[in-house]
Amino acid sequence: MSTHALAAPTPTPAPAPAPASLRFHPLRDSATMLRRNLKRMLRYPSMTVMLVGMPVVFLLLFVYVLGGTLGAGLGGAAVPGGAAGGRAAYANYVAPAIILMTVAATVQGTAISIAMDMTEGIIARFRTMHIARVSVLTGHVLGSVIQAVFSLAVVIGVALLVGFRPTAGLAAWLAAAGFLVAVAFALVWLSVALGQVSKSVETASNLPMPLILLPFLGSGFVPTDSMPAGLRWFAEYQPFTPIIETLRGLLMDEPVGNNAWIALAWCAAIGLGGYLWSKRLFNRES
Repeated sequence: MSTHALAAPTPTPAPAPAPASLRFHPLRDSATMLRRNLKRMLRYPSMTVMLVGMPVVFLLLFVYVLGGTLGAGLGGAAVPGGAAGGRAAYANYVAPAIILMTVAATVQGTAISIAMDMTEGIIARFRTMHIARVSVLTGHVLGSVIQAVFSLAVVIGVALLVGFRPTAGLAAWLAAAGFLVAVAFALVWLSVALGQVSKSVETASNLPMPLILLPFLGSGFVPTDSMPAGLRWFAEYQPFTPIIETLRGLLMDEPVGNNAWIALAWCAAIGLGGYLWSKRLFNRES
């Protein structure tokens, strides 16, 4: 009985890699979209001026017009550093709320920019182009965070001119800066979703308004102890109160307690929710 050697199976050739022109480059595409958004900010500086101007107006209003009255009603325990109430002490108390309001105003501009792209049809065109889809959103997010950092520098500079005197050291300032970037990053992702869900630019300018109003309903301008029971409960458990208290503690070199962890948890929840919502809206069929 003769035996025949079994022929070795022919190996299946490995698929050839896609040409470089057909590969996605998320980092490169995101950098391109970032440059696009930065050029838009330079082309339309009036929006940046408007977004920075509103917190500055509120700062001047509360320090110079209402600061004497509101500051007189603050006890030593409520004022950072335990100083007696007054216009100078109230400037230290209200500045963190104005700083947070600056971030909220900046993300309002993000929603407007997204809505402009949606209504002008450029987003629909981006969907058909051979680019990483995530880059369209990350370009807006990174550009808005850079805009927020610039706005914060301007508002903090004005706050120092009107009497804000933080006592934080270098490490606390770095922690406060990182914390503000985290807050801006979370709120920007939420505003990206709000901009996509808006049917017009006018709607996009109104949807983020609660982010600007929430500091008024927290501990940003007066202590929560002075509020009625129902409003006090809302003020203590809404997300902006621990964020303001954490920022106030870092800038005034005071203990932040559990507020830091609660604030970071809120930032993670808002940022993750905004990211997932934005991604779902962007990937839907037009």
